[in-house]
Parts: sequence; C-alpha cells; structure tokens
Amino acid sequence: VQLQASGGGLVQPGGSLRLSCTSSGFIIGIVIMGWYRQAPGKQRELVATIASGGSTTYVDSVEGRFTVSRDKNTVSLQMNSLKVEDTAVYYCFARRRSLGKDSDYWGHGTLVTVSS
Repeated sequence: VQLQASGGGLVQPGGSLRLSCTSSGFIIGIVIMGWYRQAPGKQRELVATIASGGSTTYVDSVEGRFTVSRDKNTVSLQMNSLKVEDTAVYYCFARRRSLGKDSDYWGHGTLVTVSS
C-alpha cells in the first residue's frame, strides 16, 4: 500500500485547509484510514480516523473543527477554524487487515503552518 498526501501549507488563524491522501497498490482489506500529526518538540498525536464502515473518531482538540472523510481510496481531512496549535506535520495512515493480522502504512508528511 502506498499513500500520497497533499494539501498542506500556510494559513492564518481561523482559516481552513483540506488535506487529501490517496492510497494505491494492494488496498483490499484496508479497515481504517486517518491522520496523525506531530508538532515540533511534541509526540505524534492521532488526530482523526475513519473506519471502513464510516464511523469516525477525533482527538478532543479538533472535535467540531476537523472533519475526516473517505471516498474510495482517498481519505481527506477538512480543517476549519485553524489555530496556531494545529501547526504540525500531518501524516496519513492506513491499516490493512489480512488473515487476522493488521499492518499499518504511512504517507509522507505534509506541513501545516498556522500563523499570522
């Protein structure tokens, strides 16, 4: 499974950005897709996930501002009302399940900078 992310950039506080991540390769069996982020000097944080059945999860700090969605082999993260503390490198991931075993795959990071 290969993951290609796009959509990062510089935005002012209160602005919006949309990240997208397209999967390719052997994508049958992907059960969860989503996004992590890592801010400078901080640990990686799980931001949002979407399961194959459509259920979603969010970290508390983005609840109500971010929306994760999936369309076939692309997972997106719509980020609204961005705050300075959302500045981070964002990584998409996919979990594939085969024969009862889970394997995680990662895209390259895309930098989101929220600054005035």
